[in-house]
Amino acid sequence: MELTSKVSDVRKGYADFSVFAAMLAVAGLPSYFHAPKFFVDEYGVSLAALGTVLFLLRLVDFVQDPALGWLAERTRARRSEMVFGGVALMAVSMAGLFAVAPPLAPLLWFALTLLVLFSAYSFLTISFYAQGVSVAEGGQGHVRLATWRETGALIGVCLASVAPTVFVSFTDQPFAWFALFFAGLCFAAAWAMRGNWEASQVPQETSLRDVLSDGLARRLLLIGLLNAGPVAVSSTLFLFFVESRLDAPGWEGPLLLLFFLSAALAAPVWGRLAERYGAKDMLLSGMVLSILAFGGTVFLGAGDALLFAVVCVTSGAALGADMTLLPAMFARRMATVAPAAGQAFGLWSFVTKFSLALAAVSLLPLLEGSGFAAGADNSPDALWTLTVLYALLPCVLKLLALALLWATPKMDGKE
Repeated sequence: MELTSKVSDVRKGYADFSVFAAMLAVAGLPSYFHAPKFFVDEYGVSLAALGTVLFLLRLVDFVQDPALGWLAERTRARRSEMVFGGVALMAVSMAGLFAVAPPLAPLLWFALTLLVLFSAYSFLTISFYAQGVSVAEGGQGHVRLATWRETGALIGVCLASVAPTVFVSFTDQPFAWFALFFAGLCFAAAWAMRGNWEASQVPQETSLRDVLSDGLARRLLLIGLLNAGPVAVSSTLFLFFVESRLDAPGWEGPLLLLFFLSAALAAPVWGRLAERYGAKDMLLSGMVLSILAFGGTVFLGAGDALLFAVVCVTSGAALGADMTLLPAMFARRMATVAPAAGQAFGLWSFVTKFSLALAAVSLLPLLEGSGFAAGADNSPDALWTLTVLYALLPCVLKLLALALLWATPKMDGKE
């Protein structure tokens, strides 16, 4: 039965969505991990200047998402051509970022190439998720499609994490090779998805009012905002926690890869469980697992890197539920209230990115205000502040999201 189901999914094009999701994930990670260090090492740009540019670009990025959702919806009839153009822009901007010597001041070139990359990435993500609403068939179809899609995305994150390290072993220009690898992946993803963009008739255009006037859609958006908070917090503070609280410099990369590998392996399991027991109940279970994982982190200290690896496996498995089931529930609802879904997923993207921006703006000043300094010999009070922000704050946010989801009525089918 399971093999038959997988063959059916491939025939419906769900596996193609997995390839495209991996490509988008590979595009997303270098923006935050690889690019700043590359420009510091290669061109001597200061971290402070790069941080300022990244914050301003992130601000533009999440503010423009509703407008990109409107554009994705208005150009729905020509989505195949629009997506092809967006993929080409991403490949060119990645090459400009890593494989081309800046023809302008390096900081300005950094800003311009990332602006194009961010904008194309956001437009493609919104179009991609909106297309899933029209391709999936019924409540179970949305869960199944989300399982393929988010598993692909998590595999893409793992690829992006290790690729530069692999390329270092045979070239002195690993990031130029990374850009070439990404261009090949763009071609493969565009080719895989070529028959999926016109899979349904163009639905009637919908608006943000259609989304926001629906009580269940508003509830899911609020849950999405709260549920993205723990990921935003851990993404912002992960490197500091491993280096300073665990006193384990050099473990950051392996632990991060372990976290995402665990999520990638768990996502299909959550999808299968959701098909049998319902997406809502399984998402609640994932939230409880996440709270237990983050709660256990409070008791870790210097020398506990191996115990933290267990936390990474557990919290990564919980992330697999978050990434797979909540977007599937939102897509299921959009199929009813806003089937064009472009503006709906523009709003969904805005909500999740707002959590990331809010975390960066609020947490780092709070941490600095406690006297914490990266790489320094920090006081017990500063390390406790880091622990509270990294471990306890996500628990509070998850509890709020869990309470809201618990009070949310189930949709038709096993949702």
